[in-house]
Amino acid sequence: MTVSVRGIGWVTKTAVGSVGRGLNMPLEMEEGIRTIPKGEIFPYPFRNFGRMDGISRMTACAIALALQDAGLGFSPGNKQDTGIAGTGPEGSLSSDLAYFMDYLENGRRLSRGNLFVYTLPSSPLGESAIYFGLTGPLLYVTGTDGSIARPLEVAAGIVRSGEAGRMLAGSAGEEEAVYFLLDGDDGGNPLCSLADILPLVDAGGDTTELLHRISLKIRKG
Repeated sequence: MTVSVRGIGWVTKTAVGSVGRGLNMPLEMEEGIRTIPKGEIFPYPFRNFGRMDGISRMTACAIALALQDAGLGFSPGNKQDTGIAGTGPEGSLSSDLAYFMDYLENGRRLSRGNLFVYTLPSSPLGESAIYFGLTGPLLYVTGTDGSIARPLEVAAGIVRSGEAGRMLAGSAGEEEAVYFLLDGDDGGNPLCSLADILPLVDAGGDTTELLHRISLKIRKG
């Protein structure tokens, strides 16, 4: 089975966008993702967005953009046979530290529950799965280098085995995120095959560099 890339959504400190649609929406300097016009990315209210930690917001935005890039809509109550395999350069470290500092400031007796929720690296994936109605497998994938290649490979294996019709795979940190929508459907007009993407991921670099290489590859065909 050929695993295809159907959509790619991304977020950096200065812009958000998607590859297939050529979307590149600038963000206000120094404000980053907090200035995202959520109504243009999320078609209905994301109730928990304001209280989520930074990585969860980055993950949700990148996933929304990847789904839209693949031409997939989402709406309240609509379930999708799609899973997520994600990773990140720091896991949940920043949220773990925020929770522990809050615990110390409260005399080692109490800390806020909304901070505790994000002390697992899989929490951002769970928030997105709930909002987008994703019913497939959900995995946080760790590795020695935090490369996106590993979750892409895991997601491809899940698609090939038939455990999910589609998989989202990517990485999110405090300053950038990128997610890919994969499926095994030979029909339609995919951006490219996963086999085309993996060598570009292995070349290293930040998200901006990776997206540039991918865009060049897609244009050249």
